[in-house]
Amino acid sequence: MTHAMLKGSNVPLEASAVRAVLRWAPGQGVPDVDASALLLGGDGRVRSDEDFVFYNQPRHPGGKVWRLGKKRVAEGLTDTIQTDLAGMDPAVSRVLLAASAEGVAFENVPALCILIYDAMAADGEPLAYFDITPQTGEETALICGELYRRGEGWKFRALGEGYSNGLEGLASDFGISVDDTESAPPPEPLPSVPGPSTSFPLPPAQPMPQPSAAQPAPQSPPSYGYPPEPPRHPAPQPSYGYPPAAPTQPAPIARPAPLAQPSYGYPQPVAPMPDPNFALPPQGPQFLPR
Repeated sequence: MTHAMLKGSNVPLEASAVRAVLRWAPGQGVPDVDASALLLGGDGRVRSDEDFVFYNQPRHPGGKVWRLGKKRVAEGLTDTIQTDLAGMDPAVSRVLLAASAEGVAFENVPALCILIYDAMAADGEPLAYFDITPQTGEETALICGELYRRGEGWKFRALGEGYSNGLEGLASDFGISVDDTESAPPPEPLPSVPGPSTSFPLPPAQPMPQPSAAQPAPQSPPSYGYPPEPPRHPAPQPSYGYPPAAPTQPAPIARPAPLAQPSYGYPQPVAPMPDPNFALPPQGPQFLPR
């Protein structure tokens, strides 16, 4: 007999192992849906990240919960989680059965439901089914139901509780460490610091004072990063390929010509004799001898 479940209702399970089948109708704009399971302890949280069975970890290390994968059936598409209730670790008190549609709200997923089958009966009718209606339509992850211990047996409860922050938000709510390095915002860029440079900025132009007649105009200082200006009246440079011009020297002081030296082997010239008739002119009394 199949039990039609309402939200919050529960039904006992007589099977030792069950298959939880998540089913939906495909269509244009309908996202892909994934089934997952979380094994919770008595405190309502996972014991470690290994208690999370999903598409990246399809089998629990204990071997009692695993993901069978997706299949196309006449009613639509399915994804299935199988649980061995009889061999479950006594430390596990609940198994949450979840659905997620990455980045797309469940209002775009038509005919979503979960069906519970006896895993030992290959072609049997479902033990229970629950039509899932999102509360707001903005959910991107849903807890469809849970398998929980009751005394020596197990029960299934229909839930339909949603999360708007996807499977990561659902898993972290029960103690799973979610790696959010990809979703972390990029670091703020450091303020830019000017590095060393071989060139220096030119100083702002300053008005140059006009030279006066009494004072020569001062020479402008050299610009930073540029060679100094040549002097205004540079010395003439030699032309390439020609000898340099001799510097102008002052005229030498005229000296008396030396007396002619006698030629060797010839008689010496005779000096002229004084005139015997030479007499001094008349002199005044001041020049006469006393």
